[in-house]
Amino acid sequence: MRIFLSSLAVLGALSATAAFAQDNKVVVELYTSQGCSSCPPADALLADLVGRDYVIPLALHVDYWDYLGWKDEFGSRDFTARQHGYARAANVETVYTPQMVIAGTDHVIGSKAMAVMDHIAAQRAQTAQVGLNAVRDGQYIKISATPHAAGLGAMVVQLVHYHPEETVAIRRGENAGKSISYVNIVTSWQVIGRWDGTSPLAMNAAVEGSGPAVIVIQKHQFGPILAAVDLP
Repeated sequence: MRIFLSSLAVLGALSATAAFAQDNKVVVELYTSQGCSSCPPADALLADLVGRDYVIPLALHVDYWDYLGWKDEFGSRDFTARQHGYARAANVETVYTPQMVIAGTDHVIGSKAMAVMDHIAAQRAQTAQVGLNAVRDGQYIKISATPHAAGLGAMVVQLVHYHPEETVAIRRGENAGKSISYVNIVTSWQVIGRWDGTSPLAMNAAVEGSGPAVIVIQKHQFGPILAAVDLP
């Protein structure tokens, strides 16, 4: 499903849990909606990626199909705005569901398994430009990063919270009558810092509760994701 940009308003004690971005983990963002009949195969594909230690799969539910008769329980205008940001960065005029954005740069139809895996493999082959470490410490995450290349430019440090899994019985709209399981459902995606890569980064981030979180370092204005770690 597609929609034109012009038709939307664009917007305690140290725990043992630690993560390192040393294995080129690839962030896969799925833009999806419970109101989109084309999305369940992509939702299932994202579920297949869960547990693969080289991928961080995340589902961002958009809100622009709510008018079709079913309001997505996980939909957010913030995630719609993030998808539009990627569209602007890529100089494209439309957004659609299901769309996967891989490592912040590769855009692919989210149900095309072979294309998705090819893009993931290509991103894994890239040389890491940033080393990233994150450790939970009570209600904080201690973050440190080092540049592996010069001239990285402006970057943003982002904190992502997500819910691991939920099954939803959809009663109206294009998927009426279906019960669909969703995984790694993003509940918030926040910019928590900025970094220019000229010196090592050290910062703390407050976390909400004990649920899973992801730290993402990305080139400013929807560029490549240079490093990410998942803290279950």
